[in-house]
Amino acid sequence: MTKIDYQEKIEVLKKWAFAYYVDDNPIATDEEYDKLYHEVLDYETDNPNEVAEDSPTKRVGGVVRDEFSKAEHIKRMWSMEDVFTKDEVQEWLDRTVKNIGVSPYFCEPKFDGASMNLLYENGKLIKAITRGDGKIGEEVTDNVRTIRSVPLTIDYKGLIEIRGEVVIRKDDFEIINRERAKEGKSLFANPRNASAGSLRQLDSAITAKRRLVFYPWGLGENSLEHSNLSEKMDYIYTLGFLKPPYTKACESIEDIEEFYHFLISKRDEIPIMMDGMVIKVDDIVKQEQLGYTVKVPKWMCAYKFPAIEKVTKVKDITIQVGRTGVLTPVAELEPVDLDGAIISRATLHNFEEIERKGLKIGDSVILIRSGDVIPKITKVLDDRRNGSEVDIVRPTQCPTCKSELLDEGTLIKCQNMDCPDRVVNSIIHFAKKGCMNIDGLGSKIVEVLVSKGKIKDILGLYSLKFEDMEGMEGFKERRINKLLNSIKNTKGTSLSKVISSMGIEHIGEVAGKLIALEFGLGVVDVNEEQLIEIDGIGSEMANSFVEFMRVNREFVLKLFDKIEPMVEEKIEAKENPFKGKTVVLTGTMSVGRGVIKELMESLGAKVSSSVSKKTDFLIYGEDAGSKYTKAVKLGVKTLTEEEMRKLM
Repeated sequence: MTKIDYQEKIEVLKKWAFAYYVDDNPIATDEEYDKLYHEVLDYETDNPNEVAEDSPTKRVGGVVRDEFSKAEHIKRMWSMEDVFTKDEVQEWLDRTVKNIGVSPYFCEPKFDGASMNLLYENGKLIKAITRGDGKIGEEVTDNVRTIRSVPLTIDYKGLIEIRGEVVIRKDDFEIINRERAKEGKSLFANPRNASAGSLRQLDSAITAKRRLVFYPWGLGENSLEHSNLSEKMDYIYTLGFLKPPYTKACESIEDIEEFYHFLISKRDEIPIMMDGMVIKVDDIVKQEQLGYTVKVPKWMCAYKFPAIEKVTKVKDITIQVGRTGVLTPVAELEPVDLDGAIISRATLHNFEEIERKGLKIGDSVILIRSGDVIPKITKVLDDRRNGSEVDIVRPTQCPTCKSELLDEGTLIKCQNMDCPDRVVNSIIHFAKKGCMNIDGLGSKIVEVLVSKGKIKDILGLYSLKFEDMEGMEGFKERRINKLLNSIKNTKGTSLSKVISSMGIEHIGEVAGKLIALEFGLGVVDVNEEQLIEIDGIGSEMANSFVEFMRVNREFVLKLFDKIEPMVEEKIEAKENPFKGKTVVLTGTMSVGRGVIKELMESLGAKVSSSVSKKTDFLIYGEDAGSKYTKAVKLGVKTLTEEEMRKLM
């Protein structure tokens, strides 16, 4: 075979591959393709220096990495504002019209996958980067090269970033999960997870087998001169990229609603999982006039599809015992595919909810899941009962330790502090990040240590020795020493942190701080009246704290003796704009949020973790999320870090 023959055969292979993978309209048999493919491969094996950049053989993978490197996007990859109702769409449209006047909109499906940025230069794919934090992502070029719908070369020589979604067809997702089940591997929950997991394979040969698909939806850096985004995207499709099955230019809310409901009607028919429709201002100049918030472009939004409902059966009820002893019933369901996720469990919160719904074991129920919201049972279909259903009885004994339960109506509690489930969950809470932050003490390690009798409560952590763990499966010398050092490093932790880590119901970080500052180590002997006098401590919190200390006084004193907590001094702050105010922090700051938090507290502010009508200030950095959005909706004063410092 001559070099010219080789190049001609590559062009034929590319044409056949495009027809098969992009047009979904094969023009050659598998046998013909395989025969020609191996002829090309044989030539490349004999002539390794002449392998073409866009040869189809480059898509099979085979590159194995130790890890992925970070790469920076030339232009930022933004998130999108979500809207869920026609009224919210109208509000979004009203804002755009107010700022730029009437303008046409470009609407297309929102595929549920992994966002990807493809960088081309001189007509060649040189880099593929995941979205990451919008500025920096993971460079996964070797894996993306295996995706048949991603051209390795394009007929455009300028520098251009083509953004889009990497997805898996529904049928291919089912095939992948069947293969994983045969191999005894855990199943992917949904196509989005499968896409993301496939892209992050260190061995690109594995990615190549996953039949990923790439749909472009936008551009980053580019020098295209078209005046509308839809025109730019039409040009991108001519370069060899897949075009979404449906797109539409819309002029009004009526047009948008019509196309939105059309896409919903096609939801099952379209082979890719959709979770909404994207609405974009089409005019490029007007996009720039509208600009951006700290997180999203003001010129586009995602009109999310309504929640998915399915009917399934309740097979059984299991009961979980939390760290505070509260029992939570969980419905064990016949597995059902709910918008691409296999659901087999749903929380029922408490037994009063079971009684309110009239739920029985064996009932057919409606299960709903909206976006990433935890699935929940919304309705019992009692007209489908056949008499075999079994009543669900409120328990009187703990399912774990068999001790008598305290039934408070809404809440049913196990009061046995030695209950294995309570012990495990209380230690997990105590050790987690944000509490005592004991590195290396994850849930599995805690379960092993408790089941082996090495520890029976939080105090047991401080008596652990090397020989207690030596020889246990998974406990190597380095791991044991790391864990023991992490436990040792908790000594001298602030009293407020110790209080909030003990898992006292209703007592979080803020309440722990308030109580520690007021009473110091005397917290073990406070009464409800004293606690309620503290601004920010209510009667329910006070009752919970006092009851915990009454039952566990000896335990708490021993814990204080082991940790020797640092007692913070209560210093009266001078007058300043933040004194006595409730502040919430969000986003990435120039320094750690913990530093800003300490600064605010030193000024007499109360730093809360959630936004409410009582919030006085929201201080935000880059990539501020839902807290920023909620603050704006509630009319809470928002400050950048720079504005905060000026105000100080």
